[in-house]
Amino acid sequence: MKPVSTLLLLGLVLLPAAAGAQDGPVRAITHIAGDLYRFQNGGHYSVLLVTEAGVLATDPINAAAAVWLKNAVAAQFGQPIRYVVYSHDHADHIGGGEVFDDEAIIVAHENAKAAIIGEQRPTAVPEIVFSDRMNIALGEKQVELIYVGRGHSDNSIVMHFPAERAVFAVDFIPIRSLPYRDLTDAYFPDWIDAIKRVEALDFDILVPGHGPVATKEDAVEIRRYLEALYGAVLSAARAGESLEEMQQSIKLDAFSHLGQYEAWLPLNIEGMYRQVSLHRRGN
Repeated sequence: MKPVSTLLLLGLVLLPAAAGAQDGPVRAITHIAGDLYRFQNGGHYSVLLVTEAGVLATDPINAAAAVWLKNAVAAQFGQPIRYVVYSHDHADHIGGGEVFDDEAIIVAHENAKAAIIGEQRPTAVPEIVFSDRMNIALGEKQVELIYVGRGHSDNSIVMHFPAERAVFAVDFIPIRSLPYRDLTDAYFPDWIDAIKRVEALDFDILVPGHGPVATKEDAVEIRRYLEALYGAVLSAARAGESLEEMQQSIKLDAFSHLGQYEAWLPLNIEGMYRQVSLHRRGN
């Protein structure tokens, strides 16, 4: 029977993931800091907090990845996964949660649960939800789950690991890259405010759902990019420019060093144009 009366977060020490030839995406478990580890499934990442009382896992990614992870954690740590926490409702991150449904408590934001049910996501429905903040204590460790507001979805949360001085944030803080394509399922200027709330947290290590481990400065850079993009598109819309004209006139050269700048800037402009058009009325 799964414990539900007290939310405990268990701490455990992780060994390197087993290596060897395999078909499909690269899968590995690597150390971040303290009792915090990173799970890789191809280009997707989640984190594990490993304690002597058990393991808190985050996004399972998909069913095949979840099966691999469950077996790897058991083999390397000899501990069960007690909690699985979803970062948000998008299926490419939280698919496969049913793999842990027999041993773990599934946790998510309340809006994520509604989307998971409504969109019939291929995963387990969360058993515990929260609105603003929730703390999970496992063994001697604490994890803070924080809803940062609408941004990339209306249900994204960050997971703050105080002892490791780390934050796990998925999709809404791309690392040294422009946001993905045309900003589908996004809210502005809320997204900018969400990143500011992350910046206000006390941490050093930023762990994303894609890309390399980073720092708070990387969050600041992408927030400044989004502010510049939002401001440029809003100003151009007020000046009467069409989307096609904006895609020619808006360059944001100060951010040309970011990944996917050439390929995704026109798409970012398109997505922001759609957002601005939804939330303003011209003359």
